[in-house]
Amino acid sequence: MKGGRLFVVSAPSGAGKTTLCEAARQQLPDLVYSVSSTTRPPREGEQEGVDYFFVTEAQFRSGIDAGQWAEWARVHDNYYGTAARFIEAHLEAGRDVLLDIDVQGTEQILQRYPDAITIFIMAPSMAVLRQRITDRGLDSGPVIDKRMDNAAAEIARQGMYCHTVVNDDLSDAISRFVSILKGEACLKGEAGCRGR
Repeated sequence: MKGGRLFVVSAPSGAGKTTLCEAARQQLPDLVYSVSSTTRPPREGEQEGVDYFFVTEAQFRSGIDAGQWAEWARVHDNYYGTAARFIEAHLEAGRDVLLDIDVQGTEQILQRYPDAITIFIMAPSMAVLRQRITDRGLDSGPVIDKRMDNAAAEIARQGMYCHTVVNDDLSDAISRFVSILKGEACLKGEAGCRGR
């Protein structure tokens, strides 16, 4: 990659990834937060180009055939993906880009952008993760169990990431996360890191 750096962040549900990303965007206003495309209809309050780029299924499938997506997945009967041209335009302009995607998306990104700097966010323990998901009050017991199963599978892929940020103390986790994005954290000394 020339110009900017590509950062990829993933986490199990309840680990606090959204909170960390929002804090980083406040501290690093020049950081470009990648906007995904989706075939699902906009929810109330969502804005085109801010929350998502909303496209038809035919447009999305055409993009798959054309190799337009840097990463994509079909989730709950809708497609989600990140346009390669969005990433590349910002990187070529010298801007750092942050992608908030799942583990499967990270695998696809690393095939196309092997120098991407990957960051995995996790809770201090599975018990804490379950408590956080439960405390949100959004999911039934069986749904929470499924989220925990998914979390275990995602954590098993943690070795694919350059950095791990344990979100135990929020202020410490934000500091660690932002230091990675600023390039202050040691990259070369961390096992498996493809960052520069």
